[in-house]
Amino acid sequence: MNHYRYEEIEIGQKESFRAQVTEEDMQRFLAITGDDNPLHNKEEYAKEQGHRGRVVYGMLTASYLSALAGVYLPGERSLIHSVEIKLNKPVYIGDILTVEGEVTEKNDTFQLLIVKVIIRNQEGEKVLKGKMQIGVS
Repeated sequence: MNHYRYEEIEIGQKESFRAQVTEEDMQRFLAITGDDNPLHNKEEYAKEQGHRGRVVYGMLTASYLSALAGVYLPGERSLIHSVEIKLNKPVYIGDILTVEGEVTEKNDTFQLLIVKVIIRNQEGEKVLKGKMQIGVS
């Protein structure tokens, strides 16, 4: 876990990590949210819709942004204020995701960061892009 203080963070600073989406992740997300959409839970249905398999919940993919802020950039001193995302491509169970963040702006008055975020799959394809506003103590 990183322990960056606001004054230690620079524009252009980057952090990233990798994570593999598992069947267990999907089951936990279903248990938490109750989202039983067949696109996420029925292999045959997902394939009938033109997918190679069950599609990972978009919000499960986006949830990795919480780890980006809370563990990597800036780390333990963070508090997410807002998240704007676009889901570009489906994610599938077993995909290995690279979650990347880059500081693009700092607001010294409020000790806020704007972090550009991108999540790519193992093929290097962008599956999510967006930005986060993160407060730092």
